Amino acid sequence: MNDLVVVGAGPYGLSIAAHAAAAGLGVRVLGRPMASWRDHMPEGMYLKSEPWSSNLSAPGGRHTLAAYCAGRGLTAEHAAPLPIDVFSSYGMWFARHAVPEVEEVTVTEVSPQGDGFLVHTAEGPPLPARTVALAVGVMPFVHLPEPLRELPPGHCSHSSDHRDLARFAGQEVAVIGAGQAALETAALLAESGARPCLVARRSRLNWNTVPQPLERPLLRALREPHSGLGTGWRSWAWSELPWAVRRLPARTRERIAATALGPAGAWWLRDRFERSVPVLLGHRLHRAAAVGERTRLGLTTAAGESVVLDVAHVVAATGFTPHLGRLELLDARLRAVLDTVGDGGTPELGAGFESSWPGLFFAGLLTAPSFGPSMRFVHGAGFTAGRLVAGVRKRLGARGRPTGSTGTVRPEDRAGAGHPKTSLR
Repeated sequence: MNDLVVVGAGPYGLSIAAHAAAAGLGVRVLGRPMASWRDHMPEGMYLKSEPWSSNLSAPGGRHTLAAYCAGRGLTAEHAAPLPIDVFSSYGMWFARHAVPEVEEVTVTEVSPQGDGFLVHTAEGPPLPARTVALAVGVMPFVHLPEPLRELPPGHCSHSSDHRDLARFAGQEVAVIGAGQAALETAALLAESGARPCLVARRSRLNWNTVPQPLERPLLRALREPHSGLGTGWRSWAWSELPWAVRRLPARTRERIAATALGPAGAWWLRDRFERSVPVLLGHRLHRAAAVGERTRLGLTTAAGESVVLDVAHVVAATGFTPHLGRLELLDARLRAVLDTVGDGGTPELGAGFESSWPGLFFAGLLTAPSFGPSMRFVHGAGFTAGRLVAGVRKRLGARGRPTGSTGTVRPEDRAGAGHPKTSLR
C-alpha cells in the first residue's frame, strides 16, 4: 500500500513529491512531467513571473531555478524574462534530482477503497493508496466562451492547444482575451506571419510596469515591497499570507480568487504587441458561426452597436475555470459529497490542504478559493508542498501508520484536518 500517490507531475506535483520523499513517505508520482509547459504553450513564450519567484520547492531550498541555470551558463536574473522552454527543462531536471521516478501514465479514475483509495491508470492495474494528492494543473479546467462552444472542429481553439503557431501564417486570426496569454499569443501569431486581431470586452489593456530593483532605499522598499506575485502590499499579502486568506469568510475568498491580480500584460511584451497587433477593445462576443471554412463573430460594442468580424480561426485565450464537476478523473460520487467553498465548485480545504474526505488532498488552481491567488502561480508550490505533506503525515498517523519510515529517495536529497467521512453507500 502506497502512503501517498501524487496525481500530476507539474510544479505542484513535483514539489509535493520532493517533500514527501524527504519525509520518508512511500510516494509515487503519476503523470507527464511539466506537461502543461512542454505541450500546451507556444514556442517563443516567456515566463511572466520573476525567476527568483518561480522555484519548485524541495526541502532546504535546494534545486532552485537559479542553480539549474548557473550550471548551464544561462541567466536567471531579476527583470530578465526567461524562456518557457528553459523553465520546462528546469522542471525536468528537478524531477530527476529531487523526486522518486515519475511514472508517465494516464490516470483515469481515483476512487475510494476502504480507508484509502484506488488510483486507476490506462496502462496497468490500479494502485492502492492510503492518501492521494490531486495536483492536476489547469488543463481539466479550460474555459471557452459559450458562443464558441458549438463551432465545428477547426474553427476555434484554446490558447493552450498550441505549441507551434506557424500553422496560421498568412491567416486572419481573432484572439479573444486581455490577459498575458492573449497578448503574447497575438504577438507570437504576428511574428509567425499570421494576421491577428485582439478582441476584448475591456475598454483598455492593463500592462505591468518594469519591476523595481531588488536593492532599493529602505523607505521605498517599505512603501512597495517585493513579493513572489509582484510589487506592493496587496501582492505581498496574497504571496506571503495564504494561511490568513483561508481564515476569511468563504464568499470573501471566492471574490479574492476571482478578482485579485487580474488580466495584465508583461512590461517586456508591450512594444512587441502594440507594433504588430490591432485591437478591438470594449467589444463583447455574443455570437459565432461557421461560414464555409471561415468563422464569423458577432460583437457588440459598449454603445450597443453590432460589429461583424470574419476570420479564418479564433483562438480563445480565456483562461481556466476551476470546478470539481470538470475533474472527471475523480469518482463522481466522491465529487458529489465533498464540501465546497461557498456557492462555488471548488473543494473546501483544511490547513493541510485536505478535503472533507479524509486522505484526499488537493493542490494548485482548485485551491485558490481556499488559499488565495498565489495558488494560480508556480510561487504557490512552496507554500503548498510542505503543508500538504504535513497534512498527509497527520492523516497517516491518525490511521495508525507510523510516518517517516518507508520512503524511497536518493540519499543526496534527504534532508489534514480530521473531517468525518461521508458514506457513499
